[in-house]
Amino acid sequence: FVERNSLGLNNTDSNGNRNNNNNNGGKERLLSNTETLRSQSDTLANARSIMAETESVALEITEELGRHRETISSAHGRVRQVTGMTNRARRIVQSMGRREVQQKLILYGVGGTILIVFLMLVYGMFR
Repeated sequence: FVERNSLGLNNTDSNGNRNNNNNNGGKERLLSNTETLRSQSDTLANARSIMAETESVALEITEELGRHRETISSAHGRVRQVTGMTNRARRIVQSMGRREVQQKLILYGVGGTILIVFLMLVYGMFR
């Protein structure tokens, strides 16, 4: 970390004699505060790094959600298309059922008419 000489915390004066005056206490506090600031700066740098990583992950998730939205939208369009085709098929089947009933009624009517004519001919021949 910070060297004691660079902050003037050296216990010797310029002649090499030990200097034990009251400035050492202030210098020690200065060193302690410098270390605290460095620690807080490291913590902030770490927090910024985590924030950048979180932002990156959030952007990736947003992009993925956009792709999923496109997929869901496309599937929704296909479902609508199939629903339309199903409704059309249902109407066609209903129409075919009505035609079947109409054709049966006509067939029974023609068969009944032929039977009545046949019975009238047989009645007319034996009379």
